[in-house]
Amino acid sequence: MLLEIREAPPFHKNGYVLACKKTREGVLVDPGDEVAELLRVVAEEKLDIRRILLTHAHVDHVSGTAKAKAATGAPVWLHHADLPLYERAVEQAAVFGFDIEPPPPVDRFYDLSAPIDVGTLSARVLHTPGHTPGGVCLLVGPSGAAGTVLLAGDTLFAGSIGRTDLPGGDYDTLIGSIRDVLFVLPNDLVVHPGHGPSTTIGRERRTNPFLRDSRV
Repeated sequence: MLLEIREAPPFHKNGYVLACKKTREGVLVDPGDEVAELLRVVAEEKLDIRRILLTHAHVDHVSGTAKAKAATGAPVWLHHADLPLYERAVEQAAVFGFDIEPPPPVDRFYDLSAPIDVGTLSARVLHTPGHTPGGVCLLVGPSGAAGTVLLAGDTLFAGSIGRTDLPGGDYDTLIGSIRDVLFVLPNDLVVHPGHGPSTTIGRERRTNPFLRDSRV
């Protein structure tokens, strides 16, 4: 597995290049303001980007989607419940005082029952609403085997959780998503959040202050 993480101001949001080292097939996950760095990795590694996968539709996670699609031609995937947010990405940016290129139309909505193949890898889509209605996490590992890394979007952070004070956010729903969907995963599973450093499921189960009453 090739997994490269890049971030850039103003949001310092983590964007990902995920690829199979054997086949060189890959995906971009949440291309934002760091999209040029992600595309540089794609060129240097000579990757064939097959999809652009979005964990949710907040502006910091989609601001580079237009450039990513123009460069790769890859289809954009999103959970259907976040389509209204995605279609208002330009308005979201304006709230923060900057302009973005309008993102291209969504090409496909996630089918939660069907893993996404990335060469010899497989990404299972886990619906984890609460930060947004259509928030998802991507559980990635070798095809036919257990996942080894979780790309968690803004659902779970090292020592924190996604904010729920934005439109579509709901605190109780988010806590339920983490407890019922993520905390049933193995303790040693590596979690790569949408912002900040990586962590593990076990560490967050033990120490995350927002989830002390939600341990399983």
